[in-house]
Amino acid sequence: MPKVCAPAGFLLSLTYTGFIGAAEPLPVYRNTVPGVEYTGSKACAGCHKAIYEKFVRTPMGRSLTPAAASGFTLPASVEMPALSRHLEVFEKDGRVFQSETEANGGKTIFTNTQELVWAIGSGENGITFAVRRGGYLFEAPLSYYTKTRRWDLSPGYETADEGFSRVISDACIVCHAGRTQRAGLREGMYSNPEFAESSVGCENCHGPAQIHVQERTRGQGKSPDTSIVNPARLPSRLAEDICMMCHQGGQVRALLPGQEYSSFRPGTPLVRTVAIAEVAGRVKDTALLEHHDSMQISRCFEASNGRLGCLTCHDPHDQPDAAGATAYFRAKCLTCHQESSCRLTPAKRLASVPPDNCIGCHMPRRDVGTVAHSALTDHRITARPRQDFARTLPATGGIPGVRVLNSRPGDPDLPLITRLEILGTLRDRDSRLNPSYLATLEEAARKLPDDPLVLAVLGRAALDSGSSDAVPFLSRAEKVETEKKGAARASTYSDLGDAFLRAALAAESTAALERGQAAYPWSKEIRKRLVLSYIRQKDYAKSAVALKKYVADFPEDSFMRGLLNQLEPRP
Repeated sequence: MPKVCAPAGFLLSLTYTGFIGAAEPLPVYRNTVPGVEYTGSKACAGCHKAIYEKFVRTPMGRSLTPAAASGFTLPASVEMPALSRHLEVFEKDGRVFQSETEANGGKTIFTNTQELVWAIGSGENGITFAVRRGGYLFEAPLSYYTKTRRWDLSPGYETADEGFSRVISDACIVCHAGRTQRAGLREGMYSNPEFAESSVGCENCHGPAQIHVQERTRGQGKSPDTSIVNPARLPSRLAEDICMMCHQGGQVRALLPGQEYSSFRPGTPLVRTVAIAEVAGRVKDTALLEHHDSMQISRCFEASNGRLGCLTCHDPHDQPDAAGATAYFRAKCLTCHQESSCRLTPAKRLASVPPDNCIGCHMPRRDVGTVAHSALTDHRITARPRQDFARTLPATGGIPGVRVLNSRPGDPDLPLITRLEILGTLRDRDSRLNPSYLATLEEAARKLPDDPLVLAVLGRAALDSGSSDAVPFLSRAEKVETEKKGAARASTYSDLGDAFLRAALAAESTAALERGQAAYPWSKEIRKRLVLSYIRQKDYAKSAVALKKYVADFPEDSFMRGLLNQLEPRP
């Protein structure tokens, strides 16, 4: 590994404003700069064996593993009567497969069988599976739910007929994996193997270990150690940012310009990599991945002047088992509270199952509305069971009507293009954001006239209004982004196909969609539009080839299957 040195002047003493607004000394960790390499958790295990062996048994340490037949009831089957579908999970020659079959009147319409290659999740609530198709990872339609000990539809498949075609994006898998290995900039496309480290590892929280390993191998090192981030020694905000990366959802996540999810380095503000936002004032419902935001509205957090954080109660290296959890977390509560703080009589406390269970009353497990058969701890720390904690939460982060959950007072405004992306997504949830969105778009059109997102948004708006400006905007968006990244957004190709078609330029429409298919071979939207474009031009030879391939890849699409039957009637 090459030697990495911090840039000149980087080790100057710095301060950072934390939650409570007071300047805190900020240790300058040398592994937060670009260019420091990851070594993998096995390199850490040599010196930190006891910690490593405990960590790999935690849910984070088991977050993503090769799919195997152990731990599940096999074979298994699930019926989808509304779609006349039958799904199965089975083992064959030591490998695990899922299949989806549609039948009508005793006749099989299609069967799609895929091998499960990765198990995503520790099993604390359930495990979802990934299949590999042509260098891409896709989610399988059935997941195993630990709470019920049975197979059922994966989250979202109750309302979406997607088969094995839901791409697993980097935004999703990055929190379940140690380190992903993306192939280019296409969503869902990865190298083989897809992960440099499968489960979450040491460097996800401590940052890349290259400098630390080099110095320790040579017997070097100073106190305090600045070669690798120690979250326990970070200012409160920076420590919380490490947890928020994966344990705080929000309604939209927007990467800052030039950033990828893998760009985040522990010890740096998360908001420099990604902004986590939601409509201001929404009622808190403690839905999936709202742990940090829920904690911040708790009385405990407020009374601590913001010092309460994830590390106050959680040891990332170890997790108590079910038998020891009650005593473990009760001891955490008693670091601030006293026995007399509880208003229940000792007899009532001891009569509960398990006895003296602080979190059982104040942080109960709650069902997750968006994920079947799942429950998560309520981090609002309510004083009474079923306490209504709904409240109006103010806007933060410098965007009117929007809360940027990982922005703090004193942070610089988000880049203009990031604000545009956030508002463009959230205005669909709340029409009151439209004026702010339009004002931001107007500003972006003036200041960032060549930004591909701005051009794509202006092109989409022109398309919706019937303006002839749609083609030049979208053509420019494709050109600029292709020069930067090798391809435009998938939506740009779809919109450009529509824009050319409305301009009576059918051949140009088809060509744009062909470019889109080359860039996004697993985009159902682009490929479906391309088939219909061939048909409109009466190029039946190309339409037949494209349609057969489409139905082979996405047999669950009944519309396209019906279209194929019309073009090629079967006996």
